[in-house]
Amino acid sequence: MPSAGIPLRPSFVRRADLRACKRRSVQADANETSPPKFSTSGRRCCRAAGLSRIAWTQAYPLRPVRIFVGFPASATPDIVARLVGQRLSERLGQQFVIENRPGAAGNLATEAVVRAPPDGYTLLLANGANAVSATLYEKLSFDFIRDIAPVASIAGAALVMVTNLSFPAKTVPEFIAYAKANPGKINMAVAGGGASTPFLAGELFKGMTGVEWVWVQYRGEYMPDLISGQVQAAFTVIPRSIDYIRTGKLRALAVTSTAHLEVLPDVPTVDEFVPGYEASSWFGVGAPKGTSTEIIEKLNKEIDAIVAEPNMKARLVGLGLQPMSLTSAEFGKFIADQIDKWAKVIKSAGIKPE
Repeated sequence: MPSAGIPLRPSFVRRADLRACKRRSVQADANETSPPKFSTSGRRCCRAAGLSRIAWTQAYPLRPVRIFVGFPASATPDIVARLVGQRLSERLGQQFVIENRPGAAGNLATEAVVRAPPDGYTLLLANGANAVSATLYEKLSFDFIRDIAPVASIAGAALVMVTNLSFPAKTVPEFIAYAKANPGKINMAVAGGGASTPFLAGELFKGMTGVEWVWVQYRGEYMPDLISGQVQAAFTVIPRSIDYIRTGKLRALAVTSTAHLEVLPDVPTVDEFVPGYEASSWFGVGAPKGTSTEIIEKLNKEIDAIVAEPNMKARLVGLGLQPMSLTSAEFGKFIADQIDKWAKVIKSAGIKPE
């Protein structure tokens, strides 16, 4: 018997008809490397089987879904994508496969999704780097707002401002006072350069406080140099620094969110000393523009439910993230606001891609 409330033509759909519909919906042989597409014959088959558009959407997904991640395996975006993808697989009965395509600050993965069919079977693990790239890179082959449909938010990702234990300032006001008394004498570690949220967070702090320091850019890990005192401070992602803070090897001055974090409950916010300051990254899901509203709404509902699960919330908080649930429209406005915010910082500081 069909589920109540689902309009079907004719009055019922046999399981065998739906299975045949699934088989005919994919145009890909064993040697094909491009993502499979839902075929015209497959759509006709499903209509013949009696599936209305609403019923077809409720049947989604009928085959595996790929989630592109623009960063390497084990990086925070990859971890977030795998956590959410696993639960989507369990809830929706099809595999959500993570495909890492690192490079160009996540733009390679974004471009792959932009070029994919808007059928719900290719998704993007969107993140704060996308909002930065929209201004930082002038010759992208896509426009993020125009070409990516917002699906669902997952979490915010605040940073933490840290110093080594020998640094004389123990609070944000003391840091500002020391920096002003010693212009250009603080060495601030950063990985990723101008495309990274930590770099932009620091530039925003400089612009709002009038302090100066010397950026020391690292291609890899800088924590040993920070702990030893070769560099004095950093704006860093929480997963990279949390163990050093908890074991007393680094001093946390403040977090960059506007509210205290569960993972660092006793650490104040920068905003308490520099009113209006906020600098966080974020994670969510996007799809190629043109993906049906019904599929987007279904994914939004599922992802919101996943983020609200106690176990998932605990996993996200343990990564230093703040679970975030927005409608697709709210998520779209959030992304547009983030692009506008970081565009001002990039232009004001004259930041260029490397």
